[in-house]
Amino acid sequence: MSRPLTVRVVGVGMGSQHVTPEAAAALARSAYVVAAEKSADDPLLALRREIAAAHGLEVVAVPDPTRDRDDPADYPGAVRDWHAARAAAYAEVVAARGGDPAFLVWGDPSLYDSTIRVARLMGPDVRVEVVAGVGAPQLLAARCGIVLHDVGRPVHVTTERRLGEAITGGQTNVVVMLTSGPPPAGADGVPDDWCVWWGADLGTEHESLVHGRLGDVRERIAAERERVRAAAGWVMDTYLVRAPGTTP
Repeated sequence: MSRPLTVRVVGVGMGSQHVTPEAAAALARSAYVVAAEKSADDPLLALRREIAAAHGLEVVAVPDPTRDRDDPADYPGAVRDWHAARAAAYAEVVAARGGDPAFLVWGDPSLYDSTIRVARLMGPDVRVEVVAGVGAPQLLAARCGIVLHDVGRPVHVTTERRLGEAITGGQTNVVVMLTSGPPPAGADGVPDDWCVWWGADLGTEHESLVHGRLGDVRERIAAERERVRAAAGWVMDTYLVRAPGTTP
């Protein structure tokens, strides 16, 4: 990539209602939006098109490189390879166009999203500009009217993949992202007597919230998750789990 390029990574929360004035200004300085196309009927790509159109921008869809999602032996290596393939695909598209592109990131780009890393791999002349968004943990806390941590105590943020080791390691107040279902049960899961605050598609018309003792609401969460997926065509959920004896 021979010309200097600014790539804007813009957090957009869960949609147009969460696009901040700073994000809108960043989009106004951009020439178009680049987005991964994961399928022919990718519902999140359609939502990105809506946001981009509201700011007068075209979306350039780039077929997303495949990755091994079946628990590869070298998970970090598989992710690095996927990031490199994404960066190469984006760089090829951007090199053929004029102007600076923007990427629309759900939630906030700083939490469990690869776009910043991928943008930095697009070439030595790339300048990455990041705009914060409204993250899922923030929305969950606001919707449930809680503080994410007990008084003077930490909150641990992790993924479903690493939840078991977090609890085994002594974490008692955990925000979980990149989920595939309700909090897991069993020896490596979350005890039934823990409390959960769960939310799906937060801030949208399909938002769903469930709170209670985990053993009492685990099945309800599974049912609500599928209901939201059927209604919206997609589901993004996150939850807070907390051991007994702490305050919301």
